[in-house]
This record gives sequence, C-alpha cells and structure tokens, in this order.
Amino acid sequence: MSVAEKCETALGWRSDRSAWVSRGVRVLLCVGAVLFFTGPLLTIFSGAFDDNPDPTRLSVVPDNPSLDNFAAAGENRIWHYLGNSLIIAGGALLLQLSVSVFAAYALARKKFRGQAIVLLAVLTTMMLPEEVIAIPLSLVIGDLPVLGISLKGTLLGVILPLGAWGFSIFVMTEFMKEIPVEIEEAATVDGAGELRIFAQIILPLCKPALGVVAVFGFNMIWEQYLLPLIVATDPSDYTLTVALLSLRSDDQVGPGIVLAGALLALVPSLLVYLALQKSFLRGITTGAIKG
Repeated sequence: MSVAEKCETALGWRSDRSAWVSRGVRVLLCVGAVLFFTGPLLTIFSGAFDDNPDPTRLSVVPDNPSLDNFAAAGENRIWHYLGNSLIIAGGALLLQLSVSVFAAYALARKKFRGQAIVLLAVLTTMMLPEEVIAIPLSLVIGDLPVLGISLKGTLLGVILPLGAWGFSIFVMTEFMKEIPVEIEEAATVDGAGELRIFAQIILPLCKPALGVVAVFGFNMIWEQYLLPLIVATDPSDYTLTVALLSLRSDDQVGPGIVLAGALLALVPSLLVYLALQKSFLRGITTGAIKG
C-alpha cells in the first residue's frame, strides 16, 4: 500500500471504485454542518438590511436592501446601549486581565501557606450560577462595604463585579507554571528585579494565554444579562444585550430593528476574535501540546 493510500485510509477516504460514495456523503455532511451553523448568522444579516423582513421565512439575501432598520434602531437609542456595552466591556476586560495576571503570578510563581485553598476558592466561583449570587450581589452593589456607597445606576457597578473571573485566573496560573524557573533565576543573576522580570520576561511569554483569556473574557462580559439588569435603575442604563430583549417584547418594534441590533451585538465579538486570532490559536495549541 502506497503512502497516499495509507493517508486516505487514515482519514477515512476510500480508494476503491466506490470512493465517490464515501466522498459524496462527507461533502453532504460538511455542507449540512456549514448551513446549520451559518444559517442563523446569514438570517440575521439578511433581516437587518431587509426593509420588511418576514420572521417566518429563512432568507439569505435581503429582498429590499435598505438601512432603514438601523435608522429606526438609532431612534430607539440602540447606539446609546451599544456605547454602554462597549464602555463596560473595555473597562471590565482591562480590569479582568490585570487581576488575572497578578493573581496568576502569585499562585504560579510564589509559594505561600494556603496556596491550594486560594486556588480552590477561585475555582469554586466558577461553579456558582449567576442566579445564586444575584441577590447577594445586588445587596453589595447597593451598599458597598466599608465605603458605604451605592453603585446602582452606574457603569462602574457592572464593571467591578466582572473584574475578576475564575476561568481567566486558572488559565493564566496553569500557563505561568509551565514557564521554566531557570529563566527567572538567570534574570535574577543578571541583576533584574522582580518587577522587571514580571514585565519583561513573564508577561511576554504569556501572550498566547492572554489571547485566550481576552477572547473568552470579552465574550463573557459582552453576553452579560443578569448583572446589568440588577445594576440598572433606568432604561438608559441598559446594555445592548438587555435592550435587545426589551425591544423584542415591544409590539411597536418590528423584527428588522431587532435583527439590526442583533447584528451590531455580533460585530464587537467578531472583531475581538479577528484581532486576537493568532494569539488565541497559539494559546489553544500550546495548551493542547502541553496537555
């Protein structure tokens, strides 16, 4: 058996006369998977630019291409809600990356009593559903401990609770543990201080993990619904995610306006992934190889 035939057999391709049947089935399955996953996205895109979309009919190409839906969405303050979401996502992601990096450095590169308990507590926060902590979180935001101030009705009230995420801390911790200690020891011998080692050695080596954490962290923050709803005291405090559900329940708002808002909600996540694609894929690949 030739090398080509061995490769075809390993991949599941048949090399006999009935190979076209096997390949035909696989092509149909691939096409079906593509349609299954891209169908809703194409429908959102088509409906957002369609002057009068029919919610009961699947359409890939707009029948009456127009920007009227976006104009109507603007009249319903969709751009204001988008601005709220962008401010929250940007601020919370920056805070989350900072907390994750410093917490991971302490857990991965330092030794202290109770280290395993701290890491276990971080992982425990990932197991608690939002509904369980909704009421306690609302009480804390309404009366911030020590300071005694209320963050209700402010964007900061949404940003601060999202500033620490167990998943980000765990990923960064496990990645930093894989960095050889010898690199840090060599830098210390050369006279580098701890802050310089952290900024010029540890962080650059963690770029793949930062890409993974940034992509997942942004999506987690962007998809938040319960927390912005708890903090909001007025409809003007809504994020785009909360506003879309509010528009969907309004009988005066057509489906095209909702789809235009949904398309706007998809764009930031897509842009973040495209911007961090190389680091994200490198981080996933590195984790798979180390595992």
